[in-house]
Amino acid sequence: MVDGMSSNDDDGAEENEVLRAAREAKEARERAAAAEEKHAAHKRRIDWKTAAAAGLGSAAVIAALIYASRDKDD
Repeated sequence: MVDGMSSNDDDGAEENEVLRAAREAKEARERAAAAEEKHAAHKRRIDWKTAAAAGLGSAAVIAALIYASRDKDD
């Protein structure tokens, strides 16, 4: 007994609606945190690949501009 109230958690009695709602809310927060972590890791990979593609594309555009602006006195 704790502060005049009996504790049913120790003997495995069924949980009441308040405890069940608290447990479900905690599980939902944990699932949301795990999903956010997974999404953040996936987003970092995409950003890296996008940056590499943009860098290669920029280099190709610069090379084309240099080639187009060269002297054609040959």
